[in-house]
Amino acid sequence: MLSYRHSFHAGNPADVIKHLVLAQTLMHMVKKDKPFDYIDTHSGAGFFALDNADMQKTKEYADGIAKLWNYQGEVEALNDYVALIKSMNQSAALAHYPGSPKVAEHYLRKQDKGWFFELHPQDLALLEKNMAGKRSLRVKGEDGFKGLQGLVPPVSRRACVLMDPPYEIKSDYDKAVDSLIKAHKRFSTGTYLLWYPVVERERIERIEQRLTQSGIKNIQLFELATSADTDTHGMTASGMIAINPPYTLMQTMEQVLPELVSLLSDSSGFYRAIQLVEE
Repeated sequence: MLSYRHSFHAGNPADVIKHLVLAQTLMHMVKKDKPFDYIDTHSGAGFFALDNADMQKTKEYADGIAKLWNYQGEVEALNDYVALIKSMNQSAALAHYPGSPKVAEHYLRKQDKGWFFELHPQDLALLEKNMAGKRSLRVKGEDGFKGLQGLVPPVSRRACVLMDPPYEIKSDYDKAVDSLIKAHKRFSTGTYLLWYPVVERERIERIEQRLTQSGIKNIQLFELATSADTDTHGMTASGMIAINPPYTLMQTMEQVLPELVSLLSDSSGFYRAIQLVEE
């Protein structure tokens, strides 16, 4: 149950779309002075060095952030994402990649709170080290699905929730949706971001169907496929489902995703940017 470690996958195309959507959402939230809570239900270690043995074993970053490192195109949000990652590297060369906790920390202000959940004991220790030094950031060695329910509605009445489970256990697909629906009933105005992998398309179709039928309004979906769907080659695509997203997000992703397909995908790659449920 606790075998998954994100260090094998850090910086891959799935991280690119996940962290770009997260960054765009947080950039929107900090435009208001009013504080908000950031809740990360499956945080991982939070920060990764490319010379780490795990990253070198898979080198998935070579198909993601490494291909974007010298990007200087016309898509502003993609330039912003690359600049964000470069700000976390001390030299001009790509040496480190931030997990979602470090991406969030970049945007969180003194008045905001960050909540980070992680169960893997080694990653929990690394997360505590990587997020140390700020009293407004809380690391918890607890189940993030359950932890989320105890934090909503937040005192601030504003929140961004990132749910990024490993999906090692197939029940995580339903558990993630159950957790989102439950949290939304308690706090309907929060922004919720759910990352998903496309390994079996039927599982993603079930997520979409369940959310569409849940009664929740204003749901968008953004997906990047680096190759066509298959039943034999593992993850071919990944995406983010956003509940109550920034009003600018759809337009932004309609610019970002074609660019990412051209830069990161093979000839069978594609993208989706759809409004699952209207406001």
